[in-house]
Amino acid sequence: MTLRLATSALAPAKTGPDLALEALCPSPVCGVDEAGRGPLAGPVSAAAVVLDRANIPAGLNDSKKLSSAVRTRLAVEIKTSALAWAVAFASVEEIEALNILQATWLAMRRALVGLSLTPAFALVDGSYAFDLPCPSRPVIKGDGLSLSIAAASILAKTARDEVMVEMDQVYPGYGFARHKGYGSALHMQAIARLGPCPIHRTSWAPFQALKAGL
Repeated sequence: MTLRLATSALAPAKTGPDLALEALCPSPVCGVDEAGRGPLAGPVSAAAVVLDRANIPAGLNDSKKLSSAVRTRLAVEIKTSALAWAVAFASVEEIEALNILQATWLAMRRALVGLSLTPAFALVDGSYAFDLPCPSRPVIKGDGLSLSIAAASILAKTARDEVMVEMDQVYPGYGFARHKGYGSALHMQAIARLGPCPIHRTSWAPFQALKAGL
């Protein structure tokens, strides 16, 4: 009896993001990602990064898989080593006026326009084919597949976290420094006790339910 191994069993398991997608794109290629689509408060951020393929910081990965300390360290290394990077925001007012998807698109466009060089192509985390200033491709769970997107996810996350820590001082009592605006039990209790503040996305369902007394 001949034993045959499946082809997939012979291939090494993928352990993290790499440059395979970048290799298929015209250069320079940038990674784009956002942070803050889901929270009940604060802006949405987006970052665009063009990595220097000869000088990539070790340990890049989906920002959600990294500790805060590691993200902070890597953000510094990305900014130091990348060929170009930019971070941009869409405000709470823009989120309320446009909706979160359109505000995310706006932040991404701003990040791309803010780069010090013009990318030939963008790899964008997610499933939406946004109209961006350069040709682009959406990549579902791209921050775990592409090193460029992973780098962008780290910059977007650390930049937004810094804003929410600052907002904790401006609007004390809500715990923004801890939950960064997400709908944690602590945050919901604070909203019930204090009511919404100017950086809350008050058109969203939890605030409408609170207004209706539900």
